[in-house]
Order: sequence, then structure tokens, then C-alpha cells
Amino acid sequence: CRGGVVGRNWSGSLIVASLTGAFGSSFLYGYNLSVVNAPAGYIKKFYNETWERRYGFSVDEGTLTLLWSITVSIFAIGGLVGAIIVTPIVKFFGRKCTLVLNNVFAVAAALLMSLSLLAGSFEMLILGRIIMGVDAGISLSALPMYLSEISPKEIRGSLGQVTAIFICIGVFIGQVLGLPEIFGQESRWPFLFGAIIVPSLIQVVILPFLPESPRYLLLEKHNRRKAEKAFQRFLGKEDVSREIEEVLAESRAQRNTKLVSVVQLLRTRAVRWQILTVVVTMGCYQLCGLNAIWYYTNNIFSESGIDGETIPYVTLSTGAVETLAAVSSGLVIERLGRRPLLIGGFGLMIVFFAVLTVSLTLQNTVHWLPYLSIFCILAIIASFCIGPGGIPFVLTGELFQQSQRPAAFMIAGTVNWLCNFAVGLLFPFIQAGLQTYCFLVFAGVCFAGAAYLFFVLPETKNKTFHEISQAFAKRNKETLEMQEMNHYPGERKPSEEQESNFTSSVDNGETVKGIV
Repeated sequence: CRGGVVGRNWSGSLIVASLTGAFGSSFLYGYNLSVVNAPAGYIKKFYNETWERRYGFSVDEGTLTLLWSITVSIFAIGGLVGAIIVTPIVKFFGRKCTLVLNNVFAVAAALLMSLSLLAGSFEMLILGRIIMGVDAGISLSALPMYLSEISPKEIRGSLGQVTAIFICIGVFIGQVLGLPEIFGQESRWPFLFGAIIVPSLIQVVILPFLPESPRYLLLEKHNRRKAEKAFQRFLGKEDVSREIEEVLAESRAQRNTKLVSVVQLLRTRAVRWQILTVVVTMGCYQLCGLNAIWYYTNNIFSESGIDGETIPYVTLSTGAVETLAAVSSGLVIERLGRRPLLIGGFGLMIVFFAVLTVSLTLQNTVHWLPYLSIFCILAIIASFCIGPGGIPFVLTGELFQQSQRPAAFMIAGTVNWLCNFAVGLLFPFIQAGLQTYCFLVFAGVCFAGAAYLFFVLPETKNKTFHEISQAFAKRNKETLEMQEMNHYPGERKPSEEQESNFTSSVDNGETVKGIV
């Protein structure tokens, strides 16, 4: 019976919105993480030839390494910019329109990167990478926000996992297209970057015909008529009075739908543990060592005796495992919950990091240990994708009320991209200093994340946003009513007058004034 209820919640519009939104957003993020790996040698050669043609001499090895490092890591700088500017954009344009308009960055980046070889300008490739990062920074906040607000609470976790699933699919497709038989050749590598246009155009064609977030329409635009129509489309039913009342109940409890700034959110005592939880989960998402695994993959495969020309094909197994694990997590998240998957995922990573450290340290003494290392790599990737790989995005959408959500995603995105950049900058030094023991550092990060979540995080599955806020109220030592009194001193009116103002506003189907 329970499964039937969940099944009925998956309307056609909900499925199309989630798939289209993710294909033009989180898919491109994953794709751009892996797309630079296959053509790295050809791109470095292009840099050297361009430098020699301009200045009459070959670029030195140190400068070439610096240029390549900038090309790879500047994606994270662009992502940070996108995360910072996303709050005013989603406030003004809405969640859906932000996703659509964001494709301007993707198309511009694709054109710059794909035409860089023809134009003989490596600066175009670097500029394209930073613009693509801006696209990713915006989409990784706007997409989870949109999905969390259009989905029924019974499947909010499963729908939220679509973000992680399409990140994994993007990584895998980037690996496939980078094979020598497709675009992994010296004359074809620009097509790897030009392919970015395809998901963007598909999203631009389809997404405008789907509704905006009904919660955004009701609570921020105060348009009840459009909100009801959006709920009807996404839920596939005519009677949406229960859903409308649920959102209005949140508004009455919150007393104010005025969007808060990041500074206001950070100063709000009633959400301090929610903010800390998002910071911890997003920080561990980047610092738990998965990037280190990608760094070691080719070396471990080579040590196990796999031929160098065969390694790109074997590497596809990592992308396939990543995708399968993310899909499996999406299928079970509403049954098992967020908390067990997060803590369990980090716990399994600790175990396999420990085994991998022993295996790498002793692999030259025992002939079969390299195969154990391969197994550990795949197991760590699967453990990551089961929980830590996608649930942080789901939690960011669940832990905050409507007016706080854009600022919360800005904080989460900033932490995400800063940690991403820090890993890319610091990992080579950690690896050089600790060698194979560097994985113990990541095991420590996973342990800290799992311990924090075990003691702090409540289960959020099948709960309304208001119920989740109440679950944190005791730990914050402040009720939701106290939160509003402290956060908007001097701006409150009696609750009856507030509710009257809100009802008048949404019933008119247009924005008369904000709730005061």
C-alpha cells in the first residue's frame, strides 16, 4: 500500500521536470568534472604550440603545469561565483526561470571552449571553464531548490537524488565521449566541449512549458491561482487543497515570507544547528577523498598489470559503479531515510580507505593486492554515492523554511566550491608528503562527518518543512515563534492581522504587498 502511494505521486510533469532540470544542470556539472581528463595531453600540446607561435620558444614545464592547473581548478572559482549570485537570481526570476536562463552561461562557455583550438587561443578555453563553473554554481543551488519545492514530501528524497544521479551520469558520459574511438583524439577534443550545448538546448526547449515552483508562487509571489495550477500539474490531481493548506500552515508558523539575507540567516539562532549541519555535510562531501580516488585510479590499474591502452575502458567501470550506486540510493532513500544512508556511506568509506591504505602500502610484496586495491576503489565510489554523494543537496532543501532557503543554498554552495578548490590545491602536497597514507586523512574526515550526523541529524523523510524545523527547535533552544520575534523585531503584527493580509494577497492571485 505504501509503495502504491509513492507511485501515485510520480506524475508525468514531475518526472519530466526533474529529468529535464537535471539534464541541463547537474549532468553538466558531472560532465565538466571528467571531460578534461581524456584530452589532457592534447590540450597541453595545444598550449605549448600556441605559446611557441606567439613568443618563438616553447613554454617551460613549470609554466605549462601552472596553465593546466589553472584550467582545471578555475572551474571551482566560477562555481563559487555562481553560488554567491544565485540568491538574488532565484528571488527575482524564480527557480525554473533561473535554470532556463542559466543556459546562457553554458552555451557561451561551450562556444568559447570548442572554438579555442580553431582560434588558437588557450585563454578562450580557460575563460570558458570559469563561465561553465558559474553555470554549475547556479544550477547546483537552483536545481535542488526547485526539486524540493515541487515534490510531495513522500518522495522528496527520491526526487532530490536525481541531482546526484545525473552528476554521476555526466561523469560517465564524459568518460565515454573521451574514448579514442569518439572524441578522444587530437583533432576531435574540441567536440568534447561543444557537446555541452546539447543538454542546454534540450532544457531550454522543454522546461519553459512546465510550471514554476508552486511554493515560490504562493509564498513569494502570493499568487494562489498559479500555485494551485502548478500543484495540479506536478501532483497529477485536481484537488490540491491539502497541499495548499500545508504551505499556508508553514507561512502562518513562519509569520513572514520576506526572504532573509545570508547575514540575517547566520544571525538567526533558531537555525544555527541547521546551518552547521549543512556546512558539515557539504564540507565532507568535497573533503572525504573521492577526488583523491580519481587521482589514483589510473596508477592502481596500471600496477595491477592492465595495459595502458586498456585503462580508459576499465576506468569506465568507476563511472558505471558511481551511477548504479546513485540510482540505488534514490530507490531506497524513502524507505531507509537520509540519516542511515549518510552515516552508513561515510562508515563504509572509512573501512575501505583503511583497507586501501594497507593494500597500496604492501602491493609490491603480494601479487594479488593490486586487485584488492581496485575493489576498494570501486567500493569507496559506491559508498560515497549511496549517501554522501547526493543527500547533502536534499538536506539543504529540507532543513530550511521558504524564506531562508535561497540564503541556505548560497551558504551550502559557497562551502561546496571552497572545499572543492581547496582539495584541488592542497591534495598534491598531501599526497607528496604522506604518499599512500594520505587516505587516512580522508578516513578521519569521514569519521568526523559520520560522528556529527549520528549525534545531531534527525530523520527528515516524509516530514513537512515545518516538522523538520520543529525537530531542531529543542537543540537550538528556541521555538519558531521566538525565531520570528527575534529576527523581525518591530515588524510584527498580531497573527490574525498577518493571516488576513496573506489570505487577501494570495486570493487575489497577484502580489499586492509582502507579508508584514
